[in-house]
Amino acid sequence: MKTLSVTLLVRNDEANVKKCLDSVKSLSDEIIVAVDDKTTDRTLEVAKKYTTQAFLVPHHDNFHINKQKANEKATRDWVLQLDADEIVTPELKKEIKDLLAGKSFGYDSWISPIKRLLGRRPKVLSAPATAYYLTRKNFFLGHQLKHAGQYPDPVIRLFQRGKAYLPAKDVHEQMVVNGQTGFLKSDLDHHATPDFGRYLVRENRYSSLAAIQLHDVGVKVTPLNTINYLFLKPASTFLSLYIRYRGFLDGFPGFVFSLYSGFHHAFSYMKLWELYKNEKN
Repeated sequence: MKTLSVTLLVRNDEANVKKCLDSVKSLSDEIIVAVDDKTTDRTLEVAKKYTTQAFLVPHHDNFHINKQKANEKATRDWVLQLDADEIVTPELKKEIKDLLAGKSFGYDSWISPIKRLLGRRPKVLSAPATAYYLTRKNFFLGHQLKHAGQYPDPVIRLFQRGKAYLPAKDVHEQMVVNGQTGFLKSDLDHHATPDFGRYLVRENRYSSLAAIQLHDVGVKVTPLNTINYLFLKPASTFLSLYIRYRGFLDGFPGFVFSLYSGFHHAFSYMKLWELYKNEKN
């Protein structure tokens, strides 16, 4: 039976971290919780009720830096890296336990439920992969987004210790894996935006990071870029998510998600303008 470390990076998320840790306490052999030192709520206190390895880390705008630090502290055979707003479902927990016990090894790809009903099946792996994609159910304003490009949303979260890492160059990056990747079939529940206020807080952080990235690659504030980032990119993103990826089937939450995903380009560009303005002052 292989052993499992669970790692988290958390900031101001005392309610979610409890739910997350409750979902893995019977699964893990070790829990490591890195708490951003800008946390002002009881997150650290709550985490210490589950593990002796809960500690403060210096804040970084790119939070993947501290996620990687938490992963590097893991000492067990496998590492399951989670966010505080994610919950390991009973079905996923059983699948991970079977993997650790050598009873099953997942699949080489993900196939939609409809294709499964039609008889298509992914190849069953005969040996453990180096790392596994977990498919996420993303909940937005209390509603699971089944469309708008939000499902299955595969993310690499389960890996053999030392064989995958986060480059920490982009907040939306996947892990780099030294070996084969596989898929588990059960979903990871992701409750990132239960209300619109939390969404705006997250978007404020992500658009600030995006503005820095635009600045670093040399994007300038010009008339053509202004038209592109304030009008063309927002419109094309909205239409892609809402029409092409059928976000309209998710009702009002699907409309809001598609709309504000487009606005992300405009918010990032306006913050880029502010960066250049501040450099002149």
